[in-house]
Amino acid sequence: MEGFLKRKLAGVLLSLTFTAFGASPRASKFATDLSTISPDSMVNVIVQWTARPSEAQHRAVIAKGGILRARLNRIHASAYLLPARVARELAARGDVVYVTPDRKVQGRLDNSAAAINAPSVWAAGWTGTGIGVAVIDSGVTSTNNLATGQGIVYTQDFTGGDGTDAAGHGTHVAGIIAASGVTTSCSQCTRSLKGIAPGASIINLRVLDANGAGTDSAVIAAIDQAIALKDVYNIRVINLSLGRPVYESYTLDPLCQEVEAAWKAGIVVVVAAGNDGRDNSFGSSGYGTITAPGNDPYVITVGAMKTEQSYERSDDLIASYSSKGPTQVDHILKPDLVAPGNMVVSLLAPGSALDVAYPQNEVPAQYYDPAAPVGGPNYFFTLSGTSMAAPVVSGAVADLLQMDPALTPDQIKARLMKTAYKTFPTSSVAVDLTTGDVYTSYYDPFTVGAGYLDLAAAMADTTVASGTAISPTMTFDPSTGILTMLSDQNAVWNSNAVWNSTAVWSTSSLWGTNSVWNSNAVWNSNAVWNSNSVWNSNAVWNSNSVWNSNSVWNSNSVWNSAVVILGEK
Repeated sequence: MEGFLKRKLAGVLLSLTFTAFGASPRASKFATDLSTISPDSMVNVIVQWTARPSEAQHRAVIAKGGILRARLNRIHASAYLLPARVARELAARGDVVYVTPDRKVQGRLDNSAAAINAPSVWAAGWTGTGIGVAVIDSGVTSTNNLATGQGIVYTQDFTGGDGTDAAGHGTHVAGIIAASGVTTSCSQCTRSLKGIAPGASIINLRVLDANGAGTDSAVIAAIDQAIALKDVYNIRVINLSLGRPVYESYTLDPLCQEVEAAWKAGIVVVVAAGNDGRDNSFGSSGYGTITAPGNDPYVITVGAMKTEQSYERSDDLIASYSSKGPTQVDHILKPDLVAPGNMVVSLLAPGSALDVAYPQNEVPAQYYDPAAPVGGPNYFFTLSGTSMAAPVVSGAVADLLQMDPALTPDQIKARLMKTAYKTFPTSSVAVDLTTGDVYTSYYDPFTVGAGYLDLAAAMADTTVASGTAISPTMTFDPSTGILTMLSDQNAVWNSNAVWNSTAVWSTSSLWGTNSVWNSNAVWNSNAVWNSNSVWNSNAVWNSNSVWNSNSVWNSNSVWNSAVVILGEK
């Protein structure tokens, strides 16, 4: 949204001529919901002109006590903060087409909620109320928008602290799920920055330290506690915006086994896919980089999309850093879904490690409140990564469970995948904002899974899966270039046309000989498919690599400036 606003504001110097103000508006040119406002009250309005307004016209409005807030040149309009009487005078002009309030749209967390069609779900009354979401992360700092006792209902720290977020990651994640948006609900605020499930309860289970580092054991202990507290706080969702390399089959990995335990206990587990989609160290073009426990076939593994700083979903593109499948060792088809994750505005943990390292990522109050004093407290922060995409899905799950509490984790996963938005380009190109490197992404199921989360479509759907939603295993024949999907015999994907692979993954192009997966593509015998694949213990993931053996996310991974902080364009 910040980029969107900058583009709008960049047009401020473009213009029309402006003559003197008239005395009274014609009713047809003045929105009725402005008529009840006191003439001396300040009001945010949008003025539509007969042509692109000039600087002289802007100056005339300013001379009457107005403040130019944005140039909306595509529609020959301008946004002003001005006295209501001036709005009436403007409506009387012959070169003015119409004057309206700058109405608040449905509350949204930056552009993420709009991209997944959450506002219509909120309008129907589904906000995740009564659903507990366990955020297993770096802690959650109590803020005006998500406070202890008002959103945060339980805190436990597995690092020896008090649950406060010293890193700044967990607070951001929790805000994407359940921020109330109270500080952006002022009368003059231009947007309401609230979470996908603003009525949900947050169970704060801290496992990562100030550097974003933790251990499997801490994560497992936290998941155990979430299962134990399931009935106390109605915990139906666990969010894991963390991960580490895959070292062995998910059937052996204790972290994967723990997330399966939570899943089988009736808790939907949502996991970030990882941020290694640009890694071409071994010629795999970033394929095979899904991190654990996102490699587990039970959980919902989420990749990241870019909203392109607009509300419209049609222009959204995959984030090139979003990790791609299939998973190492087991070759599971992942991710399952993609959701907004790039340059997401959510809650700031003041003084946290991320805040100190990247103060430029603080979002000034003027972003949502044009009347806010400069230098006042900031409550929001911008981050990018699949860590930000996962809680979008977690919030969506909470909304869905409020509407239908009887749904099982498998039924929820299957429905979200079936109803996902599946209209994508064949490929797209991204440029790293720091290095200038160029990356090409292809829109196959190993990149976008079953598609882009569409919460409104999932809420409107009535089909209920009768089998498991275990993600399929893939096999590859390098001699023919043919991929084969192998599903669990009890999986819903085998049952009928509603749930089969063509319906869920739109796979007609994926498996074709002309697709990206043909014999000349990335899946040659030396890449991820053989037993000594690129991610073996002596390769990139050894103890000297970016992923050390003792951490979940060390300081060079989840927060690195090329991915999580600056994003891409």
